[in-house]
Amino acid sequence: MDPHRRSPEYNSLLLAGPRLGPLKQAHARLVVSGHGDSLPLITKLATLAVAAGAASYARLLAASHPAPDSFLFCSLTRATARRGLPAAALAFYRCLLAAALPFSSFAFTSVAKACADLSAIRAGMGIHAHAVLLGLGSNRFVQTSLVVLYSKCGQLDVARKLFDAIRDKSVVAWNAMISGYEQNGLAGRAIEVYREMQMAGEAPDSATFVATLSACAQAGALDLGRQVDKLIVSERMEMNVVLGAALVNMYARCGLVNKAREWFNMLQERNVVTWTSMIAGYGMHGHGGEAVKLFNLMRQQGPPPNDVTFVAVLSACAHAGLVSEGRDAFASMKSVYGLVPRVEHYCSMVDMYGRAGLLDDAMRFIHDSIPGEPGPEVWTAMLGACKMHKDFNLGVEVAERLIALEPESPSHRVLLSNLYALSGKMNHVEKVRDTMIKRRLKKPIGYSLIEIAGVAHLFRMGEKSHPKTSEIYQYLEKLIEKITDVGYVPKTDSVLHELEEEEREFALRYHGEKLAVAFGLMMTSGCTTPIRIIKNLRICEDCHLAIKYMSAVENREIIVRDMHRFHHFKAGKCSCQEYW
Repeated sequence: MDPHRRSPEYNSLLLAGPRLGPLKQAHARLVVSGHGDSLPLITKLATLAVAAGAASYARLLAASHPAPDSFLFCSLTRATARRGLPAAALAFYRCLLAAALPFSSFAFTSVAKACADLSAIRAGMGIHAHAVLLGLGSNRFVQTSLVVLYSKCGQLDVARKLFDAIRDKSVVAWNAMISGYEQNGLAGRAIEVYREMQMAGEAPDSATFVATLSACAQAGALDLGRQVDKLIVSERMEMNVVLGAALVNMYARCGLVNKAREWFNMLQERNVVTWTSMIAGYGMHGHGGEAVKLFNLMRQQGPPPNDVTFVAVLSACAHAGLVSEGRDAFASMKSVYGLVPRVEHYCSMVDMYGRAGLLDDAMRFIHDSIPGEPGPEVWTAMLGACKMHKDFNLGVEVAERLIALEPESPSHRVLLSNLYALSGKMNHVEKVRDTMIKRRLKKPIGYSLIEIAGVAHLFRMGEKSHPKTSEIYQYLEKLIEKITDVGYVPKTDSVLHELEEEEREFALRYHGEKLAVAFGLMMTSGCTTPIRIIKNLRICEDCHLAIKYMSAVENREIIVRDMHRFHHFKAGKCSCQEYW
């Protein structure tokens, strides 16, 4: 045993613990007793100082020692990285580098974690090169820390190459790759890695399930989300607050808001994320009253709401026409909780007034309540309201403001073109279209996704690459005949104003939403379970109308999640009550 571990001086450090005042007293005793230069004791003192949150004091101790060694700086690099002090960890790594002392693998894993926490990709690349230079590039712990680094910094191709090169992958490596894909919006890839992990026989942990559930929420992969739920229950995994919030969020975003509430009610511990996820879930499904009720309960019994909570509750009010409740919530942000509104809060307020048809109130809010020049997000919300309520003159004014702010955005010009067309100004439509062609601006491509038996099927307008294309089109034709017989008339004013009436109807007929619904009904004939569709853009008016009729003639519930909210179509009606 190290003799220092039996000394009174070492015991005095243990008694002081991670408390800065007692540690300084213990340091003074070391100096007085002649042990001020004892490297093991100074190393212990400095690491305890880091645990006390005093990284600057630890650095002073290390810098003042006449002969610091590698273990001192490596220990401090690791201690600061674990304590959540990434800048200090990077500084200790640089001290080690400047002193030309030997490096250990755990110094590299620690500093790579620090760079990941800082999103410092350039520094991370330098550390990667240094590790390879010292022959530690194939160390699986170093490789894993680099996968975490590149994943968090969005360098997923590099992360994947490193991940694939690890022979004996730990659960940390698998989790890093799953969460890396999920956090960068590639939920499908995240789910693929989770399935690879299952095939490899690696046992998942709580972090695996959190990342996978988040990917399921993003992709709308309800079947896999349910499987993960069953695994969590069957393996009696400890239900911590993060895992609980992930389950609530997954069910809410996959369309089962009641199941999300069941989990919410069962959780013994709920943090602000859990409450916010449940409020947002209610808002997405158009249950504004439930969202406001839960928000009020949170104010009484839960943690204080944060700025994200207010985005959720204001959005819920906007989608349900709860103008008075939204005003009260917005006012309480500053007066009760001292929160400064961000652009998302201003957008939600403009959206709320606009959807309710209070366009004058929306414009007044923009001019009187938003500091500085309103950004494009605010004007986009206003433009959507103008189109919804057919205020073409104001809409054109707003669209021109938007184009001045973001001249390269095709979406703004498409909306302006539609407004001109709806107001009969076809010469203006041609000018906008000509400008888009000259500038090579293209409208975002819409797609609709449906999952059948765990397999995702994607449909774009006029999609013909699917193996069952001919059967899908035949089924859709019969479906359109059925809904036409009971009153469906295509809303041809919603697309492509430069086309003739007959061509517009043809273009609308094969939108991705309709193809996805037809495929879902065809493949689940005889079933009573809901059809679930995910749309990357806002659902168009004609598809919304057609799917209402489809739900009636087929006696099936059809659930569509578009970029803004859920639409539950049942018996010819939609849960949005035409308020979307």
